[in-house]
Amino acid sequence: MGATRNIWAVIPVKEVTGAKQRLNGGVPPHLHVPLVRTMLEDVVAAVSQARGLAGFIIATLDPVAQTLAQRHGGRIFTDDARSGHTGVVAAAARRLAAEGADAILQLPGDIPLVTATEIDQVITLHQPGPSFTIVPSHDDKGSNTVVVSPPTAVPLKFGDDSFYPHLKSARDHGIMPQVVRLPGIARDIDHLEDLIAFARLGSATRTQAFLDRHDFIHWGRVRARTCDLVTEADPTR
Repeated sequence: MGATRNIWAVIPVKEVTGAKQRLNGGVPPHLHVPLVRTMLEDVVAAVSQARGLAGFIIATLDPVAQTLAQRHGGRIFTDDARSGHTGVVAAAARRLAAEGADAILQLPGDIPLVTATEIDQVITLHQPGPSFTIVPSHDDKGSNTVVVSPPTAVPLKFGDDSFYPHLKSARDHGIMPQVVRLPGIARDIDHLEDLIAFARLGSATRTQAFLDRHDFIHWGRVRARTCDLVTEADPTR
């Protein structure tokens, strides 16, 4: 990290016990937690190598995520850590604004294809504040990376369909949002179909190695085929 602007990344991580329940039926339950943590490690590795960041924070109470932050030179933030994605990012934004940060760059822990190069692209394209830059998910529903200058300039509210509401929120606060599309950041993993699509790419990530090690291609295809058969039997699904 060799930033010329004081931009901090914020990665909110909820306690991972019981995480990614939407993968039930496709991913064995005992692999949910290690999969979530492996995806997070890919994200943290990319963030820690981004040259445009002044630093990064992992907002969490999860001990493994905290250890990961320390290992990669990040800070740990526990204030409002149980208040959900929106609440913890808002709390981190207030803290960083009070510390004099120029901007926050928020990204989730389930985008293992993100690279330091993509993060630096977003930072390079982000304009001096007040400004708002967003990278949507591949389906234009989610907000997979958001950069806000100054950190509290635009209220954020995350969820499955937050992309267009975030554009409106920026405009409502007098800021023309900038949309940047990047394939790695766009590929979040929320559902089994997302994980299957990710695995087919054959990336050089820790997450891909994890899936290969646990023979995901076999049981992922079995589950995908089962879903297809159910849909064929019940066209109303």
